[in-house]
Amino acid sequence: MTDTTGDEGLPQDDDGEVAKFEYTSRGPVAVAQRFLHSYPTMVPFIVLLLSTLVFGVIADNFFSAFNLSLIMQQVAIVGTLAAAQSLIILTAGIDLSVAAVMVMISVIMGQLSVNFGIPTPIAILLGMACGLATGAVNGALVTRLRLPPFITTLGTWNVFLALNYYFSGRETIRSQTLDAEAPLLKLFGVRFELGGAVLTWGVVLMIVIFAVLWYLLQHTAWGRKVYAVGDDKEAAELAGIQVNRILMSVYMVGGFICALAAWSSIGRVGSVSPTSFFEANLQSITAVVIGGISLFGGRGSILGPLLGAIIVGVFNSGLRLAGVDVLWQLFATGWLIIIAVAIDQWIRKVSA
Repeated sequence: MTDTTGDEGLPQDDDGEVAKFEYTSRGPVAVAQRFLHSYPTMVPFIVLLLSTLVFGVIADNFFSAFNLSLIMQQVAIVGTLAAAQSLIILTAGIDLSVAAVMVMISVIMGQLSVNFGIPTPIAILLGMACGLATGAVNGALVTRLRLPPFITTLGTWNVFLALNYYFSGRETIRSQTLDAEAPLLKLFGVRFELGGAVLTWGVVLMIVIFAVLWYLLQHTAWGRKVYAVGDDKEAAELAGIQVNRILMSVYMVGGFICALAAWSSIGRVGSVSPTSFFEANLQSITAVVIGGISLFGGRGSILGPLLGAIIVGVFNSGLRLAGVDVLWQLFATGWLIIIAVAIDQWIRKVSA
Protein backbone atom coordinates (compact mmCIF):
# COMPACT_ATOMS: atom_id res chain seq x y z
CA MET A 1 0.00 0.00 0.00
CA THR A 2 1.36 3.38 -1.01
CA ASP A 3 0.55 6.56 0.89
CA THR A 4 -0.26 9.63 -1.21
CA THR A 5 -1.20 13.16 -0.34
CA GLY A 6 -4.77 14.22 -1.00
CA ASP A 7 -6.14 17.59 -2.04
CA GLU A 8 -6.41 18.70 1.58
CA GLY A 9 -2.75 17.89 2.25
CA LEU A 10 -3.52 14.80 4.35
CA PRO A 11 -1.74 11.47 3.72
CA GLN A 12 -3.99 8.95 1.97
CA ASP A 13 -3.68 5.30 1.08
CA ASP A 14 -4.36 3.64 -2.30
CA ASP A 15 -8.11 3.53 -1.60
CA GLY A 16 -8.25 7.28 -1.08
CA GLU A 17 -8.85 7.02 2.67
CA VAL A 18 -6.96 9.18 5.08
CA ALA A 19 -4.06 7.24 6.52
CA LYS A 20 -4.33 6.49 10.23
CA PHE A 21 -1.36 6.83 12.57
CA GLU A 22 -1.08 4.83 15.75
CA TYR A 23 0.03 6.66 18.89
CA THR A 24 1.47 4.70 21.73
CA SER A 25 0.22 5.87 25.10
CA ARG A 26 2.74 6.56 27.83
CA GLY A 27 2.81 4.24 30.80
CA PRO A 28 1.88 5.41 34.30
CA VAL A 29 5.55 5.65 35.34
CA ALA A 30 6.37 7.93 32.42
CA VAL A 31 3.30 10.03 33.14
CA ALA A 32 4.33 10.37 36.79
CA GLN A 33 7.87 11.27 35.76
CA ARG A 34 6.67 14.04 33.46
CA PHE A 35 4.22 15.32 36.06
CA LEU A 36 6.91 15.54 38.74
CA HIS A 37 9.24 17.20 36.23
CA SER A 38 6.61 19.89 35.69
CA TYR A 39 5.71 20.20 39.39
CA PRO A 40 8.81 19.29 41.45
CA THR A 41 7.25 20.62 44.66
CA MET A 42 4.80 17.72 44.57
CA VAL A 43 7.56 15.33 45.65
CA PRO A 44 8.15 16.90 49.08
CA PHE A 45 4.42 17.56 49.42
CA ILE A 46 3.61 13.87 48.92
CA VAL A 47 6.43 12.82 51.28
CA LEU A 48 5.18 15.27 53.93
CA LEU A 49 1.60 14.03 53.57
CA LEU A 50 2.54 10.35 53.79
CA SER A 51 4.98 10.80 56.67
CA THR A 52 2.43 12.84 58.61
CA LEU A 53 -0.22 10.16 58.15
CA VAL A 54 2.18 7.34 59.12
CA PHE A 55 3.47 9.04 62.25
CA GLY A 56 -0.06 10.06 63.17
CA VAL A 57 -0.90 6.35 63.34
CA ILE A 58 2.22 4.98 65.07
CA ALA A 59 3.04 7.88 67.43
CA ASP A 60 0.75 8.98 70.23
CA ASN A 61 -0.17 12.67 70.40
CA PHE A 62 1.52 13.40 67.08
CA PHE A 63 -1.46 15.41 65.84
CA SER A 64 -1.76 17.41 69.04
CA ALA A 65 -1.61 21.17 68.59
CA PHE A 66 1.33 21.30 71.00
CA ASN A 67 3.43 18.82 69.01
CA LEU A 68 2.66 20.31 65.61
CA SER A 69 3.47 23.82 66.83
CA LEU A 70 6.65 22.50 68.45
CA ILE A 71 7.74 21.06 65.10
CA MET A 72 7.30 24.48 63.48
CA GLN A 73 9.29 26.17 66.25
CA GLN A 74 12.10 23.65 65.89
CA VAL A 75 12.45 24.08 62.13
CA ALA A 76 12.18 27.89 62.10
CA ILE A 77 15.93 28.56 62.08
CA VAL A 78 16.93 25.76 59.72
CA GLY A 79 14.04 26.68 57.44
CA THR A 80 15.15 30.31 57.31
CA LEU A 81 18.70 29.27 56.46
CA ALA A 82 17.31 26.89 53.85
CA ALA A 83 15.67 29.88 52.14
CA ALA A 84 19.10 31.51 51.77
CA GLN A 85 20.67 28.24 50.70
CA SER A 86 17.96 27.69 48.09
CA LEU A 87 18.80 30.90 46.24
CA ILE A 88 22.44 29.85 45.91
CA ILE A 89 21.61 26.31 44.81
CA LEU A 90 19.14 27.62 42.22
CA THR A 91 22.14 29.28 40.53
CA ALA A 92 23.96 25.89 40.51
CA GLY A 93 26.13 26.91 43.48
CA ILE A 94 26.20 26.06 47.17
CA ASP A 95 26.95 28.04 50.33
CA LEU A 96 28.66 26.17 53.15
CA SER A 97 29.03 29.33 55.23
CA VAL A 98 25.39 30.16 56.00
CA ALA A 99 25.42 28.82 59.57
CA ALA A 100 28.76 30.46 60.38
CA VAL A 101 27.44 33.77 59.02
CA MET A 102 24.29 33.45 61.12
CA VAL A 103 26.12 32.73 64.36
CA MET A 104 28.75 35.43 63.73
CA ILE A 105 26.09 38.08 63.12
CA SER A 106 24.14 37.05 66.23
CA VAL A 107 27.36 37.54 68.19
CA ILE A 108 27.97 40.93 66.57
CA MET A 109 24.46 42.16 67.40
CA GLY A 110 24.74 40.87 70.96
CA GLN A 111 28.18 42.38 71.55
CA LEU A 112 27.19 45.76 70.11
CA SER A 113 24.03 45.93 72.21
CA VAL A 114 25.37 44.61 75.51
CA ASN A 115 29.11 45.32 75.67
CA PHE A 116 29.40 48.43 73.49
CA GLY A 117 26.24 50.18 74.60
CA ILE A 118 24.91 50.74 71.08
CA PRO A 119 21.09 51.02 70.95
CA THR A 120 19.64 47.67 70.03
CA PRO A 121 17.77 48.83 66.88
CA ILE A 122 21.04 50.27 65.50
CA ALA A 123 22.90 47.07 66.44
CA ILE A 124 20.31 45.07 64.54
CA LEU A 125 20.65 47.31 61.48
CA LEU A 126 24.43 46.90 61.63
CA GLY A 127 23.89 43.15 61.81
CA MET A 128 21.76 43.29 58.66
CA ALA A 129 24.52 45.30 56.96
CA CYS A 130 27.05 42.66 58.00
CA GLY A 131 24.84 40.02 56.40
CA LEU A 132 24.88 41.91 53.12
CA ALA A 133 28.66 42.32 53.44
CA THR A 134 29.29 38.61 53.96
CA GLY A 135 27.15 37.84 50.93
CA ALA A 136 29.10 40.41 48.92
CA VAL A 137 32.38 38.74 49.94
CA ASN A 138 31.19 35.32 48.82
CA GLY A 139 29.69 36.75 45.65
CA ALA A 140 32.83 38.68 44.75
CA LEU A 141 35.02 35.61 45.19
CA VAL A 142 32.72 33.58 42.95
CA THR A 143 32.16 36.21 40.25
CA ARG A 144 35.38 38.24 40.19
CA LEU A 145 37.93 35.56 40.94
CA ARG A 146 35.76 32.83 39.39
CA LEU A 147 36.35 30.45 42.26
CA PRO A 148 34.07 27.40 42.66
CA PRO A 149 31.26 28.17 45.13
CA PHE A 150 31.93 24.97 47.11
CA ILE A 151 35.59 25.82 47.75
CA THR A 152 34.89 29.52 48.22
CA THR A 153 32.24 29.08 50.90
CA LEU A 154 34.19 26.28 52.57
CA GLY A 155 36.99 28.80 53.03
CA THR A 156 34.75 31.63 54.19
CA TRP A 157 33.01 29.23 56.58
CA ASN A 158 36.33 28.93 58.43
CA VAL A 159 36.92 32.69 58.22
CA PHE A 160 33.51 33.61 59.61
CA LEU A 161 33.75 30.92 62.28
CA ALA A 162 37.10 32.30 63.44
CA LEU A 163 35.68 35.84 63.51
CA ASN A 164 32.75 34.52 65.52
CA TYR A 165 35.08 33.18 68.20
CA TYR A 166 37.14 36.38 68.11
CA PHE A 167 34.17 38.73 68.53
CA SER A 168 32.56 36.61 71.22
CA GLY A 169 35.70 35.72 73.16
CA ARG A 170 34.08 32.25 73.24
CA GLU A 171 31.67 33.57 75.88
CA THR A 172 27.87 33.39 75.88
CA ILE A 173 25.67 36.41 76.57
CA ARG A 174 23.08 34.94 78.88
CA SER A 175 19.31 35.32 78.69
CA GLN A 176 19.09 37.40 81.86
CA THR A 177 21.55 39.92 80.45
CA LEU A 178 19.59 40.22 77.21
CA ASP A 179 16.32 40.68 79.14
CA ALA A 180 17.87 43.54 81.06
CA GLU A 181 19.83 45.30 78.31
CA ALA A 182 18.61 44.19 74.87
CA PRO A 183 15.18 42.50 75.01
CA LEU A 184 14.50 43.41 71.36
CA LEU A 185 17.06 40.80 70.31
CA LYS A 186 14.70 38.12 71.67
CA LEU A 187 11.71 39.36 69.67
CA PHE A 188 11.44 36.31 67.42
CA GLY A 189 11.36 33.99 70.42
CA VAL A 190 8.17 35.54 71.76
CA ARG A 191 5.31 33.03 71.71
CA PHE A 192 1.69 33.58 70.81
CA GLU A 193 -1.32 31.28 70.58
CA LEU A 194 -3.17 30.59 67.35
CA GLY A 195 -6.04 28.14 67.32
CA GLY A 196 -4.65 26.15 70.21
CA ALA A 197 -1.15 26.05 68.71
CA VAL A 198 1.69 27.96 70.33
CA LEU A 199 3.95 29.57 67.73
CA THR A 200 6.79 32.07 67.82
CA TRP A 201 7.43 35.15 65.70
CA GLY A 202 10.43 33.27 64.34
CA VAL A 203 8.02 30.87 62.61
CA VAL A 204 6.16 33.84 61.14
CA LEU A 205 9.46 35.33 59.93
CA MET A 206 10.38 32.07 58.19
CA ILE A 207 7.02 31.89 56.39
CA VAL A 208 7.18 35.56 55.36
CA ILE A 209 10.69 35.10 53.92
CA PHE A 210 9.57 32.14 51.82
CA ALA A 211 6.47 34.03 50.65
CA VAL A 212 8.54 37.04 49.57
CA LEU A 213 11.10 34.86 47.78
CA TRP A 214 8.34 32.93 46.04
CA TYR A 215 6.89 36.18 44.68
CA LEU A 216 10.29 37.49 43.59
CA LEU A 217 11.25 34.25 41.84
CA GLN A 218 7.89 33.66 40.15
CA HIS A 219 6.70 37.15 39.28
CA THR A 220 9.73 39.36 38.68
CA ALA A 221 12.37 39.63 35.97
CA TRP A 222 15.04 39.11 38.62
CA GLY A 223 13.56 35.73 39.52
CA ARG A 224 13.43 34.58 35.91
CA LYS A 225 17.07 35.58 35.50
CA VAL A 226 18.05 33.60 38.59
CA TYR A 227 16.52 30.46 37.09
CA ALA A 228 18.12 31.19 33.71
CA VAL A 229 21.58 31.54 35.26
CA GLY A 230 21.19 28.28 37.16
CA ASP A 231 19.88 26.40 34.14
CA ASP A 232 22.63 27.46 31.72
CA LYS A 233 25.03 30.27 32.56
CA GLU A 234 26.50 30.51 29.05
CA ALA A 235 23.06 30.65 27.42
CA ALA A 236 22.01 33.31 29.93
CA GLU A 237 25.01 35.43 28.95
CA LEU A 238 24.17 35.06 25.26
CA ALA A 239 20.63 36.16 26.08
CA GLY A 240 21.99 39.41 27.48
CA ILE A 241 21.70 38.60 31.18
CA GLN A 242 24.44 40.11 33.33
CA VAL A 243 25.28 36.86 35.07
CA ASN A 244 27.81 38.27 37.55
CA ARG A 245 25.37 40.94 38.70
CA ILE A 246 22.65 38.33 39.25
CA LEU A 247 25.03 36.09 41.20
CA MET A 248 26.18 39.02 43.36
CA SER A 249 22.57 39.92 44.14
CA VAL A 250 21.74 36.31 45.01
CA TYR A 251 24.67 35.99 47.44
CA MET A 252 23.86 39.34 49.04
CA VAL A 253 20.18 38.48 49.48
CA GLY A 254 21.30 35.16 50.96
CA GLY A 255 23.58 36.99 53.40
CA PHE A 256 20.74 39.30 54.41
CA ILE A 257 18.49 36.30 55.10
CA CYS A 258 21.27 34.78 57.22
CA ALA A 259 21.29 38.01 59.24
CA LEU A 260 17.54 37.70 59.78
CA ALA A 261 18.12 34.09 60.85
CA ALA A 262 20.74 35.37 63.31
CA TRP A 263 18.20 37.68 64.94
CA SER A 264 15.65 34.88 65.01
CA SER A 265 18.16 32.42 66.48
CA ILE A 266 18.77 34.66 69.49
CA GLY A 267 15.07 34.47 70.29
CA ARG A 268 15.01 30.73 69.73
CA VAL A 269 17.97 29.99 72.01
CA GLY A 270 17.27 32.82 74.45
CA SER A 271 20.94 33.80 74.52
CA VAL A 272 23.84 34.70 72.24
CA SER A 273 26.07 31.65 71.98
CA PRO A 274 29.08 31.31 69.64
CA THR A 275 28.54 27.54 69.49
CA SER A 276 24.81 27.38 68.74
CA PHE A 277 23.35 25.69 65.64
CA PHE A 278 26.60 23.91 64.84
CA GLU A 279 24.86 21.49 62.44
CA ALA A 280 22.55 24.04 60.79
CA ASN A 281 24.77 24.19 57.71
CA LEU A 282 24.14 20.59 56.69
CA GLN A 283 20.55 20.75 57.88
CA SER A 284 19.81 23.66 55.55
CA ILE A 285 21.23 21.73 52.60
CA THR A 286 19.20 18.70 53.67
CA ALA A 287 15.99 20.76 53.62
CA VAL A 288 16.80 22.10 50.15
CA VAL A 289 17.58 18.66 48.70
CA ILE A 290 14.51 17.02 50.23
CA GLY A 291 12.50 20.03 49.07
CA GLY A 292 13.12 19.16 45.44
CA ILE A 293 15.48 21.94 44.34
CA SER A 294 17.99 20.43 41.96
CA LEU A 295 21.63 20.58 43.02
CA PHE A 296 22.41 21.20 39.34
CA GLY A 297 20.54 24.50 39.49
CA GLY A 298 17.74 26.10 37.52
CA ARG A 299 14.89 23.86 38.67
CA GLY A 300 12.62 23.67 41.68
CA SER A 301 10.26 25.85 43.69
CA ILE A 302 11.40 27.96 46.62
CA LEU A 303 8.48 26.54 48.61
CA GLY A 304 10.03 23.06 48.40
CA PRO A 305 12.74 23.70 51.04
CA LEU A 306 10.07 24.94 53.45
CA LEU A 307 8.35 21.58 53.05
CA GLY A 308 11.76 19.88 53.27
CA ALA A 309 12.53 21.51 56.61
CA ILE A 310 9.10 20.52 57.94
CA ILE A 311 9.61 16.94 56.69
CA VAL A 312 12.83 16.64 58.71
CA GLY A 313 11.01 18.06 61.73
CA VAL A 314 8.13 15.62 61.26
CA PHE A 315 10.50 12.65 61.00
CA ASN A 316 12.45 13.67 64.09
CA SER A 317 9.30 14.34 66.11
CA GLY A 318 7.47 11.21 64.94
CA LEU A 319 10.41 8.91 65.58
CA ARG A 320 11.01 10.49 68.97
CA LEU A 321 7.37 10.06 70.02
CA ALA A 322 7.54 6.46 68.76
CA GLY A 323 10.49 5.84 71.09
CA VAL A 324 13.10 5.49 68.35
CA ASP A 325 16.70 6.26 69.32
CA VAL A 326 18.36 9.44 68.00
CA LEU A 327 20.82 7.23 66.12
CA TRP A 328 18.01 5.91 63.92
CA GLN A 329 16.60 9.39 63.45
CA LEU A 330 19.90 10.33 61.80
CA PHE A 331 19.76 7.07 59.84
CA ALA A 332 16.29 7.94 58.51
CA THR A 333 17.34 11.49 57.60
CA GLY A 334 20.33 10.13 55.68
CA TRP A 335 18.10 7.89 53.59
CA LEU A 336 15.73 10.78 52.99
CA ILE A 337 18.60 12.73 51.41
CA ILE A 338 19.71 9.78 49.26
CA ILE A 339 16.17 9.08 48.05
CA ALA A 340 15.57 12.78 47.33
CA VAL A 341 18.70 13.01 45.17
CA ALA A 342 17.80 9.77 43.37
CA ILE A 343 14.32 11.10 42.61
CA ASP A 344 15.81 14.35 41.32
CA GLN A 345 18.13 12.45 38.99
CA TRP A 346 15.23 10.33 37.77
CA ILE A 347 13.02 13.36 37.13
CA ARG A 348 15.80 15.13 35.19
CA LYS A 349 15.92 12.21 32.74
CA VAL A 350 12.35 12.81 31.59
CA SER A 351 11.95 12.22 27.87
CA ALA A 352 10.81 15.02 25.63
